[in-house]
Amino acid sequence: MRFAIRAEWTKLRTIAGNAWLAGAVIVLTIGLSAAVSAAVECTSAGCDADPTKIALTGVVLGQAIVAILGALMMSGEYGTGMIGATFAAMPRRSTVLTAKALVLSGVVLAAGIVAVLGSLLAGRLLLPGNGFTAGHGRPAPSLADGQTMRAVIGTILYVVLVALLSLGIATVVRDAAVAIGAVLGVLFLFPILIQVVEDPDLYRHLQQISPLIAGLAIQNTMNVADAPIGPWAGLGVVAAWTAAALLAGGLVLRRRDA
Repeated sequence: MRFAIRAEWTKLRTIAGNAWLAGAVIVLTIGLSAAVSAAVECTSAGCDADPTKIALTGVVLGQAIVAILGALMMSGEYGTGMIGATFAAMPRRSTVLTAKALVLSGVVLAAGIVAVLGSLLAGRLLLPGNGFTAGHGRPAPSLADGQTMRAVIGTILYVVLVALLSLGIATVVRDAAVAIGAVLGVLFLFPILIQVVEDPDLYRHLQQISPLIAGLAIQNTMNVADAPIGPWAGLGVVAAWTAAALLAGGLVLRRRDA
């Protein structure tokens, strides 16, 4: 396993595009979070906005880049034909997938920590100027607050799970474009499509199984009881999607030719 991890790390860091993608996760996440934090206002008349969720808004964009990075981790080798050499060097395909998952998790975890903490800092600096103060009942987000800390940790974990979900799907479909399209469809199209559902109970249940909606419930620090699903339960939904994708990928990888 040590050899496999070293090999995957070498492949990941020596491909220039991967470094750009990891950097883009940080820049785009913080950039969007800062833009939203600078735009949203809370007046003395009151507001319903959750300052922590506002500060972490950029993850909605950052996760798309993470999904691309996760998909290319596997499908990129199929595209170049390098996958044959990989399996020749490491015949146990489950080891290859595990090594890719571990290396990908480490890289995305590092990028996610910087992106999420940078977003929180941007929100903490910008939101008070827009009325998010203790006097308005909406203090700027702080890691000293237990719920904000939960939102930060959970958001970082969410980003890692999205990357692994993408890796699992890419292992099944092999093609980079199809894998990226499938992941982005699950993340972004699913919440849009369920808007046409008229039955309120069905609508709520579909929200509870949507990786995007359920997963980002971890960011809620206000009106948590009104959300379709609880914070940690929502993250558990994303974990279930990810586990299913990786399991399917592992099974398909073992039963088919490279």
